[in-house]
Amino acid sequence: METALQMIPARKGVAARVRRGQIVKIINTHGTQVVDTWAFNSEDLSEFMSMEHSRTHLQHVIPCVGDVLRSCRRRPVLTVVEDTSGGIHDMLIAACDRYRYEMLGSQGHDNCTDNLADSLRAIGLVAPETPSPLNLFMNVPIGSSGNFSFEPPISVPGSHIALRAEMDLVVVFSACPQDMVPVNGSACRPVEAHFVIEGPHDS
Repeated sequence: METALQMIPARKGVAARVRRGQIVKIINTHGTQVVDTWAFNSEDLSEFMSMEHSRTHLQHVIPCVGDVLRSCRRRPVLTVVEDTSGGIHDMLIAACDRYRYEMLGSQGHDNCTDNLADSLRAIGLVAPETPSPLNLFMNVPIGSSGNFSFEPPISVPGSHIALRAEMDLVVVFSACPQDMVPVNGSACRPVEAHFVIEGPHDS
């Protein structure tokens, strides 16, 4: 059983509850959109998916099918079960915020940090902090010198990644509003993405 296809509006975020064993499929509808992704223990928001802890367990910086993403308490949170997007995602870059855009010369710019807070607030929740997100479809290649760059996604329209919940979660997605570097395609134009939750649901 699956829920209806749900939109992540361009430049905005959305939160959803995902039960243990369910699979959430995030679809890069236009092939160019980065989706910042967070996951919180639904019973205790102080436990959340941690990129720092996940990297330690995985010993690599791009998640692959079969990889288990860990919480700040090192427990399994999400497992990558399918990926048709080309397999390029980012586990290094912090969520964009007002300070990032002010440094780039833009005041009052939409940003993923505010999208996280707004999305949780819409369902009556407040995160204790802004964890570093899993930046789905984000292409941040690291060169041999250790330098990295921000490049357009390699994903194609309609491609997706599927993640299985290993505990009851609140997940938050933000269609990143970055329009000053080409992480959302060479046109630097944020667009909507979609997701669907598959698996057993409470009756």
